[in-house]
Amino acid sequence: MTAKNFDAIVIGAGQAGTPLAGRLNAAGMSVALIERKLVGGTCVNTGCIPTKTMVASAYAAHLARRAADYGVTLGGPVGVDYKAIKARKDKVSGASRAGLEDWIASMDKCTLYRGHARFESANTVHVGNDVLTAPKIFLNTGGRAAVPDLPGVNDIEYLTNSSMMDLDVLPSHLIVVGGSYISLEFAQMFRRFGSEVTVIEKAPRLAGREDEDVSAAIQSILENEDITVHVGADDIAFARKGNDIAVTFSAGKPPAVGSHVLLALGRVPNTDDLGLDKAGVEVDQRGYIVVDDQLRTSVPGIWAMGDCNGKGAFTHTSYNDYEIVAANLLDNDPRRVSDRIEAYALYIDPPLGRCGMTEAAVKKSGRRALVGQRPMTRVGRAVEKGETQGFMKILADADTGEILGCSVLGPGGDEAIHSVLDLMYAKAPISTLARAMHIHPNVSELLPTIAQELKLLI
Repeated sequence: MTAKNFDAIVIGAGQAGTPLAGRLNAAGMSVALIERKLVGGTCVNTGCIPTKTMVASAYAAHLARRAADYGVTLGGPVGVDYKAIKARKDKVSGASRAGLEDWIASMDKCTLYRGHARFESANTVHVGNDVLTAPKIFLNTGGRAAVPDLPGVNDIEYLTNSSMMDLDVLPSHLIVVGGSYISLEFAQMFRRFGSEVTVIEKAPRLAGREDEDVSAAIQSILENEDITVHVGADDIAFARKGNDIAVTFSAGKPPAVGSHVLLALGRVPNTDDLGLDKAGVEVDQRGYIVVDDQLRTSVPGIWAMGDCNGKGAFTHTSYNDYEIVAANLLDNDPRRVSDRIEAYALYIDPPLGRCGMTEAAVKKSGRRALVGQRPMTRVGRAVEKGETQGFMKILADADTGEILGCSVLGPGGDEAIHSVLDLMYAKAPISTLARAMHIHPNVSELLPTIAQELKLLI
């Protein structure tokens, strides 16, 4: 079988692989782009785009139910057409995927291969009946939902974040096992669609990587919408109960019985079936591909980007991986993973925007720090919108004025956080934020006020 030779092979048409293929193609290189399933990866097909489209539908339903709070009258009770919600989600997601496919097709030196790529050597890859070679290979294979070996899990039909996207009936009672970001977004979303929802989390609190006050506020937001939350749950097990599923946990607690179960217990990288051993690519104990600060693997000429390298679990970290690789290869710009500041959002309503260090991390560092906080009940824009759950918190170094981190849990928190994040990238001190004039009325306008009122973190 004659090998087809390319300047570069990109395995995975996700949020790093596709734009990298575009940059390499624009630089005059011949590129083989390989995708085993759907172009666009998790974000376009089962992650950000479809779920946030559904979050928007859930918000519309929630706001309609609150119409009377704003002096608005409706002609009858608010209904939800779940099939229409799914159709809208599919349309938005499908349009995004089609746009990417059209872009790839327009690249004059890029060939899209659909199939499962496996290494034969450090520069040779099999895809179906095709053998491809290149001196440069880039991995963007993503990740998938982890399914722990819990008692009874193989005896039930469970859902993951991916299969939730194919669900065409509204659960009467959705049991969400897991209390982190994906699980909480689905929990609130389906509660607003009309499902009864129960969340079961093994850890002592929800969103365990957040500070305790943030976790407590998140739980309060969910419970205020009649979502049942169980934390500190141990001995989780599953069993069929007629047409339903029973989830038992924590001795002495009655089981949760629901029509559907969503497992949201973390992610694992898609690296176990690539033949990485034949290429000599090193992986860690969890299966993540080991990379250096510029995303080079243990094998010269092979890079790993996105969820498969363990350096981030978000679309924006994957895209930033692409930018780092492209900058080093094509722009003579030595960008590094360690240059970026941790930042992400939790898309419940109101959303949480987070950047930098948590209060717990600052205390653990031992540095002298300042903290400022303001509840959304004291933010005019939140009061005007009738959305006063949550709060804002800023942390700064007491000696240097360096901004250390920020949490914005409240209306527009996923947008407002960038006021602080961009200042952190500019290495501007907290005094810069304190002196800034922001637009009124706005959630962000209170960030300078908080920066003026910092107190020593105890």
